[in-house]
Amino acid sequence: MSIHHFKFDRITVDPMKCLGKPCIRDLRIPVFSILAYLSSGISIDDLLGEWLELEREDILQALGYASLALEEDIVFLEKTEG
Repeated sequence: MSIHHFKFDRITVDPMKCLGKPCIRDLRIPVFSILAYLSSGISIDDLLGEWLELEREDILQALGYASLALEEDIVFLEKTEG
């Protein structure tokens, strides 16, 4: 049984697929794979040409999901002497 992300409807998680990693629309294409290809310099158009089942919105949601997942709060603490 897959679960859709509350904000990104094309991102699914299923413990029985890809070790429970977030994937694109239950296609067994993990979000991290999309990000790895993009970070290596492959264009969105090239990705769409290689994986015909992908749609542009899938890739954009993968980027949005990664952005949300990496959102963090930084708390600066006073340095104590000691």
